[in-house]
Amino acid sequence: MEKNDVMLIRKALEVTVPDSDNPERRTSGVLRVIHALEVALVVVNEIGLGRTSVICSLLYDAVLDNKISEKKVETLFGDQAAGIVRGLVKVNELYAQNTSIQNENFRKLLLTFAQDVRVVLIIIADKLHTMRSLKQYAENDQIRISGEVGYLYAPMAHRLGLYNIKSEMEDLVMKYSNREVYSEIARKLNETKKARDKYIKEFIAPLKKELSENGLKFEIKGRTKTIHSIWNKIKNQNTKFEQVYDLFAIRVILFSELKNEKSECWQVYSMVTDKYQPNPSRLRDWISVPKSNGYESLHTTVLGPENKWVEVQIRTDRMNEIAEKGLAAHWKYKGIKGEKGMDEWLSNVREILENPELNAVDFIEDFKLDLYEDEVFVFTPKGELRRLKKGATVLDFAFEIHTEVGKKCVGARVNNKNVPIKYQLQNGDHVEINTSSNQEPKQDWLNIVVTSKAISKLKQVLRDIQFKEAELGKEMLLRRFKNWKIELNDQLLRQIMKKYGFKAMHDLYYAVAKDQIDFSHLKDFVLQALSKEKESDIVEKSAGNYNTEIIESSSDDDVLMIDKNLKHIDYSLAKCCNPIFGDDIFGFVSVSGGIKIHRKTCPNAADMHTNFGYRIVNAEWTSGVDTSYQATLKVTGVDDIGIVTNITQVINKESNVKLRSISIDSNEGSFEGTLTVFVNNLNSLSSLSKKIKNVKGVYAVSRIGAGS
Repeated sequence: MEKNDVMLIRKALEVTVPDSDNPERRTSGVLRVIHALEVALVVVNEIGLGRTSVICSLLYDAVLDNKISEKKVETLFGDQAAGIVRGLVKVNELYAQNTSIQNENFRKLLLTFAQDVRVVLIIIADKLHTMRSLKQYAENDQIRISGEVGYLYAPMAHRLGLYNIKSEMEDLVMKYSNREVYSEIARKLNETKKARDKYIKEFIAPLKKELSENGLKFEIKGRTKTIHSIWNKIKNQNTKFEQVYDLFAIRVILFSELKNEKSECWQVYSMVTDKYQPNPSRLRDWISVPKSNGYESLHTTVLGPENKWVEVQIRTDRMNEIAEKGLAAHWKYKGIKGEKGMDEWLSNVREILENPELNAVDFIEDFKLDLYEDEVFVFTPKGELRRLKKGATVLDFAFEIHTEVGKKCVGARVNNKNVPIKYQLQNGDHVEINTSSNQEPKQDWLNIVVTSKAISKLKQVLRDIQFKEAELGKEMLLRRFKNWKIELNDQLLRQIMKKYGFKAMHDLYYAVAKDQIDFSHLKDFVLQALSKEKESDIVEKSAGNYNTEIIESSSDDDVLMIDKNLKHIDYSLAKCCNPIFGDDIFGFVSVSGGIKIHRKTCPNAADMHTNFGYRIVNAEWTSGVDTSYQATLKVTGVDDIGIVTNITQVINKESNVKLRSISIDSNEGSFEGTLTVFVNNLNSLSSLSKKIKNVKGVYAVSRIGAGS
């Protein structure tokens, strides 16, 4: 901080905390000034940013509340601070418009991020503190915010090298979006902690002795993997918690001088692999060529005591700080003021975002491709090192060089051998692109490229080609209609698009240009449509031009109240979670115009809130309707003779429950079954579940489609 900074910041913050019993609070109930201080602490301690970023973190809410102007910030703290605050205010304005990932405003939001890397980092700090205090938010907000953080901000933190923040975000997202599984894994981790600690101690004891004898300064510690990463392993390997072998990693941190770092890390690697048998396929060398986010480390997996595989990470304290604090720490050690590595990435993001033809949905899909992936390093003919996503092809490399090179690419010479455009590049390849003036980009090239830059540029090129073709198709269509003496208006165009399944007029015109539309069939359809329109006009006039915006429900009495006291809306119960009377629910406006009712714990709830927030409506049950709802229960237990009969007898005794189907699979003395029943409400289902659980030999009863 500079001499007067603290005084000026304090003065600005004092204005934002009025002398009253109700100081200004955020949605969560947290005081704005407390939130600002917490975010500033994350910015300093966990990201490692400096003076300007701290000032912006502290004054952001004050500017939003008009307690201090952007101009005043510029006068007191300079252009950079004012620019960052301006970016943060823009982000807030976009959120105020209920920005969702499907919304075009979301693209503007990302473009705001891409102006200054510190805007991204401060927002990540803000989101981390929000996730830490998420229990104070309403349940709907918890689902929406955690979905958004999991979809965008955790991957973004990973891309910036903020591994600690990324891991904490992922765990917190899981805590609120998949509570049951999160709690179960947390419980099992706690139960196995003593055994795990004992094993780690045994594993590192001989290593400590060896490293000490060789005069190295070091620290060794065991780190339990995050709940989120353990859950991913359980899902991806289709296994159980008990069978996940690498629940923890051993980290060796060396206190080395910069000039000795590389040699000492490899020295430790040699000692580790002398003590324990390594798995050669699991060696990862990010010291010789660091990741693009600055990450440096040696990773290997070795066979430890009791024949258990253990991951060992070897790095220096400098590398460790970069691994935990990301690019901010990387810049500090490199002494780079321009933040070059990050600027290259942001420049790529800006280039993609500023493409006017790209919509928000396409962008986020392309953008996500490069966030988590490993990298491959190749050389240009001049010996320049280029970094691409793992799995990148010759065509990706061509678009990386320049769009015009990508458009005309016909193959390449890789290590002095000719290869096709779909050849996958390997580490260390020397690549020289071959082009031809006769080459034209093709639609199937999208199946060859994998980097976001190549995908974005190729889509733009293909759209340009299609646009020219579509203009010709439009002229052809207008000429046909003129010959038929039929006026081609917007209403008729929409009917034609619906008939042929086109979402945009551009697609229709392009199909015409490519002779994909049979004009004789089209003429028959148009004449028929015009004939129906005339009949409809006559009927409308006789009916007195009556119109209604509300679609009547098929039932006489409405069991639901949707949004603001609207009744008799056309709705249906979602099959993915089968809500029943008494469940906490919400409505989702479907493409067809009706409303699907989902449980708040539906497995798809987080995605819907994140991607289609603007289509969510409130819904709640009303009383007085006697309706049956379908629910499915999963039952596990001992495979004893007669247990199925006992379960069905319990169901048959319930007056308000009907059994629709039962399916049982037995395996090695135990069984797992699914029961589909019709019940009147949640209480009936809960009561039935308890009674089935009390049947001798039954282990557990759970409802399917609960989001777990």
